[in-house]
Amino acid sequence: MINITFPDQSVRQFENGITAMEIAKSISEGLARNVLSAKFNGLVIDSFKPIDSDGTLQLLTWNDPEGKATFWHSSAHLMAEAIESLYPGTKFGIGPDIENGFYYDIDLGEKSITLEDLTKIEQKMLELASQNQSFVRSEISKEEALKTFTQKGDEYKLELIDGLEDGKISFYHCGAFTDLCRGPHLPNTGHIKAIKLLSIAGAYWRGDEKRKQLTRIYGITFPKKKELDEYLVLLEEAKKRDHRKIGRELELFTFSQRVGQGLPLWLPKGAQLRERLENYLKRVQKDAGYESVITPHIGSKELYVTSGHYAKYGQDSFRPITTPYEGEEFLLKPMNCPHHCEIYKFKPHSYKELPIRLAEFGTVYRYEQSGELHGLTRVRGFTQDDAHIFCRPDQVKDEFKGVIKIVLQIFRALEFKNFITQISIRDPKNPEKYIGSEENWQRAEQSIIEVAQETGLDYIIEEGEAAFYGPKMDFMVRDAIGRKWQLGTIQVDYNLPERFELEYIGDDNQKHRPVMIHRAPFGSMERFVAVLIEHTAGKFPLWLTPEQVRILPISEKYHEYAEKVLTELKNYEIRATIDYRSEKAGRKIRDAEIQRVPYMLVVGEKEEESLTLSVRKQSEGDKGVMSIEEFAKSIDEEVRQAMVQ
Repeated sequence: MINITFPDQSVRQFENGITAMEIAKSISEGLARNVLSAKFNGLVIDSFKPIDSDGTLQLLTWNDPEGKATFWHSSAHLMAEAIESLYPGTKFGIGPDIENGFYYDIDLGEKSITLEDLTKIEQKMLELASQNQSFVRSEISKEEALKTFTQKGDEYKLELIDGLEDGKISFYHCGAFTDLCRGPHLPNTGHIKAIKLLSIAGAYWRGDEKRKQLTRIYGITFPKKKELDEYLVLLEEAKKRDHRKIGRELELFTFSQRVGQGLPLWLPKGAQLRERLENYLKRVQKDAGYESVITPHIGSKELYVTSGHYAKYGQDSFRPITTPYEGEEFLLKPMNCPHHCEIYKFKPHSYKELPIRLAEFGTVYRYEQSGELHGLTRVRGFTQDDAHIFCRPDQVKDEFKGVIKIVLQIFRALEFKNFITQISIRDPKNPEKYIGSEENWQRAEQSIIEVAQETGLDYIIEEGEAAFYGPKMDFMVRDAIGRKWQLGTIQVDYNLPERFELEYIGDDNQKHRPVMIHRAPFGSMERFVAVLIEHTAGKFPLWLTPEQVRILPISEKYHEYAEKVLTELKNYEIRATIDYRSEKAGRKIRDAEIQRVPYMLVVGEKEEESLTLSVRKQSEGDKGVMSIEEFAKSIDEEVRQAMVQ
């Protein structure tokens, strides 16, 4: 017999070799019908895998993230089976689940798939799903695995198998399709009731631009058609909120092939918006004791070799910049932290001076592949609201809490209300991915977890997501339509101070290493603005929006009064413009609404005579007649309340 501990800490005995599905059936047939996979001792497994030891068990359903992942990964296999049936000879790369759905990279040879073909593949998937095909796992030797895919002539699977250890290779069979896969998978395809293939893209094999470009098909599936219908409505809303579309409409930013892919150009209104975000954070940082620094856009290759960034990210960097001096090489700056280490090292420090908080809106450069570039969310040059805190070990927790306070203040000001924190720690199975001692990693990870508990944050822990030099806390925000974005990060680092030999003189008059905290509440200014656009649909908070007020004279006769109003509003530091066009007032109002101007002031004969304004608010319509002073005070109050939330 084996002892199984459930999430409620209850313990039950079962026969050795029982499966999670059989355990579910022993509890309730209804529960068993909803089980997609299981988590045993922290590892997600097939619901049909025999369990042969004591342990903790969680039965995973559609309501669990891991359950959805199992559902969507199985759906990728189902799509591959359908494609192999419709397009014999297709070769398959990888087909993982993603945050919303799945994809599969395929090589169709001389054939091709168009958007019109996706419906045919969907129908085949539904046909196969209705057959309730079971997923069957088999352990296989490396020799057998290579033989199987040599016969199929699939060089992609052969390359994957070549990198695997013998004795740790498994296949999954479903209907007529067999795939190399670790799993886990659904019990059968009958769970998949609703299918939508969403798009087709190109993807280089293994992300290497020198390798063949495969066809990537994205899709999503659900256990109920109603859920698919709701998701498609959400997708339509997401299209309306696309920051690339709204960015063009509001004239915030653009891109130019002549300038280069992934290098955004900020237009005047976008620059104003970004500048306000930066100025807001600069005020917050100043109040919190940060000092501003400025570092160059390049650094010597040796700087990034010392920091470890070159070894970890050299392949994702732009090629080194050489000079006429033999052996001298520079890199476009991929990170700000090595530069800040050198600033700290400029002079000796006493323990009494710590913490030292250095902040910079520093532009960095990463070579992203052209196929992965996406508006402002994935670019090759971006500005981080970076800061690095150099502190004593006994100050780490308080400094970490101080950064959390700043992040939460920003979220309140920008109305990001739905978020959780993710604590990213090492992958214990892959220690070679990280630098630094075991002792320092344990101290850093424990500090972050304790801070999360002491500040009452809702948090999850993710193994394997830490930075190579230290664990971190990321803020995962849900936007207005429920999508998840990573905004803001805080990292504890004992390793860069070691690499740069940073020191301070302690109260014992001996040299000690400071601890370094990396933090970026916005993350990247480009990505943050993109998320903000999509979260607000371009309707920014009043304090932030580039154009707060548009004055709409009903004819040329009232331009002079409109200009007087404009002057008065500028005296109140209200950002306003005048629509001088000869269009009718209704057209001017509609255009202002489309361009998300928060307030419209209609002025004509009555307003000029009484020195008043007819006020309209975006999406709310007429707000009545006010004096210029009354209106200005109402704007000031609205802005003030938003800033002190």
